[in-house]
Amino acid sequence: MNQGNVIVTQDKTRIFYNDWGQGQPVVFSHGWPLNGDAFEDQMLFLASRGYRVIAHDRRGHGRSSQPGFGNDMDHYADDLAALTEALNLKDAVHVGHSTGGGEVARYIGRHGTKRVAKAVLIGAVTPIMAKTDWNPAGVPLSVFDGIRAGVQANRAQFYKDLTLPFYGYNRPGAKVSEAVRDTFWLQGMTGSILAQYECIKAFSETDLREDLKRMTVPTLIIHGDDDQIVPLETTGREAAKLAPRSKLEIVAGAPHGLCTTHKDRINELLLAFLQA
Repeated sequence: MNQGNVIVTQDKTRIFYNDWGQGQPVVFSHGWPLNGDAFEDQMLFLASRGYRVIAHDRRGHGRSSQPGFGNDMDHYADDLAALTEALNLKDAVHVGHSTGGGEVARYIGRHGTKRVAKAVLIGAVTPIMAKTDWNPAGVPLSVFDGIRAGVQANRAQFYKDLTLPFYGYNRPGAKVSEAVRDTFWLQGMTGSILAQYECIKAFSETDLREDLKRMTVPTLIIHGDDDQIVPLETTGREAAKLAPRSKLEIVAGAPHGLCTTHKDRINELLLAFLQA
């Protein structure tokens, strides 16, 4: 059910979204622990160039409701499907950053490509972040246990500290924007601590290999080679091997938060891919 800028899913979760412009729809799925505003630079850029841009807040994040259940990749994908169906989107381009990249992959894996023209994965968690038997170079589970402990102990401080590696502000000579750090913190703190805590398992341990194989639409994979959050070698490079029609674009010197720090380059890549 569509209620203005909110849809209501079958399990009664309210999903907030922004919907601007006219033309081919470009749908954005954000990263953890943010909301749809994380893509504001891309949305403004594309809306002014003839595209319809749509970004929702994941359940438990931002302005969406905060149910005590469903904080997993299957529900995230089903919520995205509910949004596309409520808005009757066709020939859509789905763009996902970080956790949102996993959401896009699982959405296509579960719901197919009937409404999808192309896909973009930016600094995405695909095919998996965690170290496993089949992903021995992955991030040890102890790292994610540390993230859970940080969120539980002092979420506000943890999110403030996280901005440093997220945007590469901990690198020598980095030009730090305190306003960007504040914006990250504000977006993170508007979400539910329960949803964000449970999302850590979703973004780190979900196996998305089969979903990537089902991404039979043209897929652009963008990753920074200085991503300290989601390592390029075990995610971006591996995802490019699995998605059948993928192209990998590595952004030199870019951190995980490259949609902000390298927004001009990201916008340029998106527009070229949309127009191709």
